[in-house]
Amino acid sequence: MKETRVWLGKPFPLGATVAEEGVNFALFSEHATKVELCLFDSPEVSVESARVELPEVTGHVWHGQLPDVREGQIYGYRVHGPDAPQGGHRFNPRKVLLDPYARCVARDLRWDAAVLDPEQDSAAHAPLARVVDAKYSWGNDRPPRIPWHETVIYEVHVKGFTMRHPGVEERLRGTYAGLGSPAAIEYLQRLGITAVELLPVHFHIDEHFLAQRGRRNYWGYNTLGFLAPDPRYAASGPEGAVREFQAMVQALHAAGIEVILDVVYNHTAEGNEQGPTLSLRGIDNAAYYRLTSNRAHYVDFTGCGNSLNVSHPFTLQLIMDSLRYWVSEMHVDGFRFDLASALGRDVWEVDRLGSFFDIIHQDPVLSQVKLIAEPWDLGPNGYQVGNFPVLWTEWNGKYRDCVRRFWKGHGGTVGEFASRLSGSSDLYASNGRRPGASINFITAHDGFTLRDLVSYNHKHNEANGEENRDGANDNDSWNCGTEGPTGDAEVIELRARQQRNLLTTLFLSQGVPMLLAGDEFGQTQHGNNNAYCQDGPIAWLDWNHTEAQVSLLEFTRELIQLRKTQPVFRRRKFFQGRPIHGADIKDIYWLKPDGGEMNDADWNSGYARSLGVVLPGNQIHETGLQGERIQGGSFAILFNAHHEDIAFRLGSRRRDVKWTSILDTGRPKEQPLTYAQMDEFPLRARSLVVLRALLPSNPAES
Repeated sequence: MKETRVWLGKPFPLGATVAEEGVNFALFSEHATKVELCLFDSPEVSVESARVELPEVTGHVWHGQLPDVREGQIYGYRVHGPDAPQGGHRFNPRKVLLDPYARCVARDLRWDAAVLDPEQDSAAHAPLARVVDAKYSWGNDRPPRIPWHETVIYEVHVKGFTMRHPGVEERLRGTYAGLGSPAAIEYLQRLGITAVELLPVHFHIDEHFLAQRGRRNYWGYNTLGFLAPDPRYAASGPEGAVREFQAMVQALHAAGIEVILDVVYNHTAEGNEQGPTLSLRGIDNAAYYRLTSNRAHYVDFTGCGNSLNVSHPFTLQLIMDSLRYWVSEMHVDGFRFDLASALGRDVWEVDRLGSFFDIIHQDPVLSQVKLIAEPWDLGPNGYQVGNFPVLWTEWNGKYRDCVRRFWKGHGGTVGEFASRLSGSSDLYASNGRRPGASINFITAHDGFTLRDLVSYNHKHNEANGEENRDGANDNDSWNCGTEGPTGDAEVIELRARQQRNLLTTLFLSQGVPMLLAGDEFGQTQHGNNNAYCQDGPIAWLDWNHTEAQVSLLEFTRELIQLRKTQPVFRRRKFFQGRPIHGADIKDIYWLKPDGGEMNDADWNSGYARSLGVVLPGNQIHETGLQGERIQGGSFAILFNAHHEDIAFRLGSRRRDVKWTSILDTGRPKEQPLTYAQMDEFPLRARSLVVLRALLPSNPAES
């Protein structure tokens, strides 16, 4: 071991910080007895070239400054302390540990028996950090700050989106640079989305059982480094991951597109007590993880073996420092929190006023970005849809489930369907939130794609190597008469119609639409509803489109454009459903097929599968106590989830108001129908139609 000079340094900031004279290293550990900094000459070596004992401890933070070390230095830690599982301690100086504050990962985990055997040294196989200065020349980069009611989210995987994209340079495919390339950005702009929500890009590892099967954790929900972009998506190599990620964000911002990160702060990749010691477990297990009463086992609200102890101040600080870093240094625009209920648990119960939420609300940086909760976890009372505090939006799982059931043809769903279509005020209005609190989605990475949702009754996950035991069994899917691929023209046409029905419902609902990447053109995973380990053609987007896929893509683009140009489909406030301020016009009407307004009996009917909604927007009118001014076209949407055609009457306050169809999922290529020429509108089975009012000369009279 070579000699290395070390000074006392500073306890703040945590991590490796490049200074004028060398690099300052700071690591929290409340229960350690000694901390050794391990310096490596390259990622390929199997042993460190120097071990430097950090000389000072201030407030449980071990620190030291090395004047001879520079940016690019590769390092890890060995932490000494009691190996006493019954007391919650699992220190093991045989294990080289990744700095929780690592900004750059120099070497990925190399699975070997030495990683799992507590008696063997892991230096040759452990993930290592690289010292990096994250400062970047951002120029005139500014966050787009798109309001929630104007936001359209695209959930996308960095690698899967560009891996087979013909317009992206081959060397950039599957990378941050590929997603920030002109071809990728042009596609996103033409589609009309305003924000990409990236599946996890924090450094993560592949689980041991996957590595043994020759598979990878494709989705990335197995985080080990909360401040480091995963190097596997860097075209410029691990050392260039930070700069490349920043350049991608800069390019997307220049195109007016926000970047939202899917983040996993509820657990880490170290798993349960049988898992590897890679970072937090060996640094201070008792502080970082929730432990059971006997301290030897982990509380698991996540299904992944452990849960982070968010009630500990340094664990909470790690999460907050990570979030601020991604906003301040990487310029991201928001976060979607995986299993967010776990972050709000005060010991056992979910507390929406817990310290995690309090701190975010008070933070001058984080309170200004987009905050999205996945409002459930696997613990008791973990399903918390509608219960998150103000400033937060939520993945609305009730929206997904209800819309799927309605279009599948379930009776008794029209009441809830109307609530979901109009923004889910039953979930979000009581605590002062608005329709933008509801992230509406039909599909997401976890589950069937849209095309598979209408093509399979059952999951087909055999390719995952788990004998089809993995993935959800209850999907509210319907194969339209035949399981999987078919040449039956009627089934193919019905599937296409159902996809159009679901997409139209999504984009014309109040709230924030989220589109799964590929659903706009009918991407299939061949019935796999849990493609988490499919880093290959099953999960990568296929850009070799058929004529039907091109048609669906154009349909989706037109839908998004309709939403963007018509304010009545993206209101900031909830509908009132009654005359406003003495006016004789309501802001929304719900109709049954005979043209009459829905009443209590109609809403509670167990057989109703059809309804209509009229959205008056042809005149400026006020809604709510504060008043929201809506100007644009008046529209009606007629829904028929029944298996038979129906004749739908659409009443009008004046006989000279005409209605013309601008979108008909049952007749996508036929000429528009004008309602004034018909006594009844012919609504096909399992279809919807969007009608626009053709106004008389004086819109105030309509």
